[in-house]
Amino acid sequence: MPLSTLCLHCGMCCDGTLFTQVPLQPNESGALTRLGLPLTTREDGGTVLPQPCAALEGRRCTAYLERPEACRRYRCQLLNALAEGEVSLDEAKGVVDAAHARVEAVARALASPQGGPAPMRQARAAASTLPPEAREALTQAEAFLDRHFRGRFRRSG
Repeated sequence: MPLSTLCLHCGMCCDGTLFTQVPLQPNESGALTRLGLPLTTREDGGTVLPQPCAALEGRRCTAYLERPEACRRYRCQLLNALAEGEVSLDEAKGVVDAAHARVEAVARALASPQGGPAPMRQARAAASTLPPEAREALTQAEAFLDRHFRGRFRRSG
């Protein structure tokens, strides 16, 4: 069973749910620019690939062979657990489905017609002013994502 089966069921590391950007090495910008991917320059001069990634089609990376080193290295906590045999593929897919349901709960609490990761970004940006039910949905979703996916790459702040 290839581990990519789980990744293709999930996509949250690329769709903006888990991260807002991918830091790039100086030599990675050229290939991504040639592929037509939008890049952003940070205040410190570093270049990042904003998320959701423009190379993501559904849950499949269309720039897989040219993906940045940070993308090549990243393995979420759930993928590690699957690789180590701590969970089965079916169990891991269940966790992914539960995560997507929590993200959708945030969208519903915001009354967002958009669904997906956009409401998560919206909710994070407005966290202090959210109505209580939306704030609770966001808190539950973020805790679930931290526990099962982000691991040592937890959000700051």
